[in-house]
Amino acid sequence: MVRDAGRLIRRAHAWMSRPLPPPPAALRRGPLRRGAFDTSGRSPRLTSLLGIALGSAFAVCFLTGLLSHLIQHPPFWFVWPSRPVALYRVTQGLHVATGLASVPLLGAKLWSVYPRLFGWPPVRNLTHAIERASIAALVAAALFQVISGVLNVARWYDPMPFFFTAGHYWSAWLAIGALLAHIGVKLPIVRQALARRIPERAPAGTLTRRGLLGTVGVAAGLITVATAGQTVAPLAPVSVLAPRRPRSEPQNLAVNKTSAAAGVRDAIFDPAYRLVLAGLDRSQSLTLTDLAALPQHTVVLPISCVEGWSATGAWTGVRLRDLIRLAGLDPEDAEAYVESLQTSGRYRATTVPTPHARDPFTLLALRLNGEPLHPDHGYPARLIAPNRPGVLQTKWVGRITVRKAS
Repeated sequence: MVRDAGRLIRRAHAWMSRPLPPPPAALRRGPLRRGAFDTSGRSPRLTSLLGIALGSAFAVCFLTGLLSHLIQHPPFWFVWPSRPVALYRVTQGLHVATGLASVPLLGAKLWSVYPRLFGWPPVRNLTHAIERASIAALVAAALFQVISGVLNVARWYDPMPFFFTAGHYWSAWLAIGALLAHIGVKLPIVRQALARRIPERAPAGTLTRRGLLGTVGVAAGLITVATAGQTVAPLAPVSVLAPRRPRSEPQNLAVNKTSAAAGVRDAIFDPAYRLVLAGLDRSQSLTLTDLAALPQHTVVLPISCVEGWSATGAWTGVRLRDLIRLAGLDPEDAEAYVESLQTSGRYRATTVPTPHARDPFTLLALRLNGEPLHPDHGYPARLIAPNRPGVLQTKWVGRITVRKAS
């Protein structure tokens, strides 16, 4: 049986390797014509070095992006801890910073190989066709990842007729799959190119290989320094390209959705506002006065956004675990479903799992930096928990349902 399988594989490989009929010579025009591109300055070694750098950047982006997705949409087997409190700030900051730094890397990588994309004949056999299709998928997915990521950081969604998060997530799987297939095909070439040290012979007036690699590295470094200030405070004065500057917005915290845009301004200022606290067998309504009369605690926590910005604030309010006890459950074996006064939206509600629900740093916050919450930051009450994405830190809380952990 094994011998028969081997014979079939060899026959299939021979069949797929049979030359296809050459295309008409009349089609060899434009970028397909002989000598259409100046290939000086390009080499397998340069392409390999750029590929290693870009592949490493994509691997970091993929793993940190996957982690963020699992935190927001946890499967039954995934548990995300509440400590250290700034871990998500680091991982998501690394995700966005690495993604932005990959822009010059991707540009240089495509420059080093694009003459080969117009090789003649376009397809030699079925095996070659599959290889070129995988390269096309890789290039398309890589460009989509970088461009959509930059648009998301800039909060410019008009060019994207789809929900960014879903498109970015699924195209990441396409990119990483195509990248792994590409590595499998090109690994022998990469090894050979890196093993042979060929002296550089760059034409006069052009960059040497080292010069090009150095330029790309400097560009990536400048992009990082010029944007990382939106989450790394010491870099804020020099981060001239940072899309968000939390310290220049209300209460030194960036606003992604205002209370007006969420349609909650009437509800949050209504004198009849009540927080509904529901337990297993009882429900109660708490006024702002009732909440203020409960033990108040202040914690210093960062709030970190999937767009890459973060800021630290001193939050004051009621511990969620105290509210869980008030609802009649043990916080060691409970979770909370927190709902906003916002009536619609993808992130109007969130489940706070047990590790965060019992953490003393998880608050129903009433004040920020000693002041009542700004309406755009969740007045009259909002959730703040350690080591959670900002989209899960529900604002304008109107109801908390406490239940046994599943």
